[in-house]
Amino acid sequence: MSDQVAKNREMIVKAQQEGLGSTLLAYTKLSGPGWLQSAITLGGGSLASALFLGILTGTNLLWVQLFAIIMGVIMLSAISHVTLSTGKKPFQAINQDINPVLGWGWLIATCLANMIWCMPQFSLSYDALSKNLAPTMFDGSDNGKYIVSVVLLTAAVFVLYLNNKQGRAAKAFDIILKVMVAIVVLSFFAAVMVMAIEGKVEWGAVFGGFIPDLSQLSKPVGELAILIDGLEKPLQEFWTQRVVEAQQNVIISAAATAVGINMTFLLPYSMLARGWDKPFRGMAKFDLSTGMVIPYLLVTTCVVIASATMFHAGGEGFDNSKLASFDIEVMKVSPSYEKVAPILSERLELKTPFNELEGQQLEAVELQIASMSIAEKKLASSVVKKNAFELSSSLAPVFGEGEEGQSWASLIFGIGVLGMGFSTIIILMLINGYAFCEMFNVEQGSRMHMIGCLVSGVCGAIWPFVWGGDAQFWLAIFVSSFGFILLPIAYSTFFMMMNNKRIMGEERPEGRSRVLWNVLMGISCVCVFTAVIFTILGKIQGKGGDYILGLVVVFVIAVIIGFIKKKPAPLAVETVATSEPADAADTAS
Repeated sequence: MSDQVAKNREMIVKAQQEGLGSTLLAYTKLSGPGWLQSAITLGGGSLASALFLGILTGTNLLWVQLFAIIMGVIMLSAISHVTLSTGKKPFQAINQDINPVLGWGWLIATCLANMIWCMPQFSLSYDALSKNLAPTMFDGSDNGKYIVSVVLLTAAVFVLYLNNKQGRAAKAFDIILKVMVAIVVLSFFAAVMVMAIEGKVEWGAVFGGFIPDLSQLSKPVGELAILIDGLEKPLQEFWTQRVVEAQQNVIISAAATAVGINMTFLLPYSMLARGWDKPFRGMAKFDLSTGMVIPYLLVTTCVVIASATMFHAGGEGFDNSKLASFDIEVMKVSPSYEKVAPILSERLELKTPFNELEGQQLEAVELQIASMSIAEKKLASSVVKKNAFELSSSLAPVFGEGEEGQSWASLIFGIGVLGMGFSTIIILMLINGYAFCEMFNVEQGSRMHMIGCLVSGVCGAIWPFVWGGDAQFWLAIFVSSFGFILLPIAYSTFFMMMNNKRIMGEERPEGRSRVLWNVLMGISCVCVFTAVIFTILGKIQGKGGDYILGLVVVFVIAVIIGFIKKKPAPLAVETVATSEPADAADTAS
């Protein structure tokens, strides 16, 4: 044990003896892994989900993100409890005591997620620079994309180099990550505060959105519900089905992006790398609750508020927009027309898809689209996904008139999006380093750790070559499907570990504590299983559906075989001997 770890343990034990105030102060000083989780969960996926959630439902479904992050933190807290109680590396413990198929599936899915999802983070960071922060410096060529990618990769490697060092360098790594998360939070928070000063935010509706309402899973909400009620009955049926389907998808997406499969790998190994053990269990739970939950809720809530204000039900001023025109030539001028027209054409029940129409047939359909009511056009615009850069452009008038407003909106959102992308790149590389060390059974922090980091980073940096067209589709399908399958399995694996006497030994929760852990973990597992089932069923019906179904079947069969062939390991309990008293959180858990 290093001198620094010993000092940290001594600080925690002493603080616990002095009382709650001293304990919380010590936890705040030593926080770290929770902020790593925050840096990865605040990525492009969370941004896209929060953005569309606001467009589609206004602020009515803010409770979904709150519920998703709480469920995730419960399972991550369980993972930290198991890891710090036993001192064992989870990958090895799962292979020895549960099922090697689960262990290797967990590790492989983590590596794939790190390498593939690094690509859109590089793309997101490039877009933040080229569209918001320095648009005059980029011409959209691949050379510019590669230059930015190399610069980002170099910066990420330097930050990770600091993490591998001890003492002040490692502390600098923690500070850099916390500052980046703070920049993301402050950027989006500043945008919402400016909107609030302008009187554009309805705070009553915002706070009301945190109250769960399960009926919202099966019916339109917000202004869209009012618009649909005003339509004729046949039209109501079409738009209700279209909106509810979109709502269910975005709810599942929001839940899925709160905690990913690689986050379940990051937490235990980032704690073990810091030398944490049993006395740090309460510290780990505090770290997750503050370093992960608070930044996530602030950022996603601010994005939902901003997108709801500007885009929900068409947004302010839609009635006078080009898209609302009954003249098809005027409608076509709108940047949103190409996305909205196919959706409006679905209501016409055409035999030929809109994108395949041509000639007089296309002209006739376009005239029908133009003649549709403004209410239907608002509904169509609300089920179209938009990106953060469209949001920043729409917010420009809030920050000022003309170019000044556009500059401020671009700067604030550009910094926030760049911070999201770059911090996620760093953490994805870090996780891959941990995973490679486990894969090749070498010590964490060795040369293999940096090789694993570089593999993920280089995969991300070549995004201009790979992340586009069919390659992007199939890579995304493969990794997201495998990751979705493994996430509930990872949850259930740690559920089994928490209740396994062979693994936990005397540290296994008993009595009311065990009941509480099992109830909370059980709810989390049921929720994530439900989300995954809906997601897989949706993917099976789309392109590549047979492949996804085959992947699910093969992996489930492999898991069953793993349980059948697994021979019980000899009963041997590995515990961490400590003479210090349990912390406050452990007393309750």
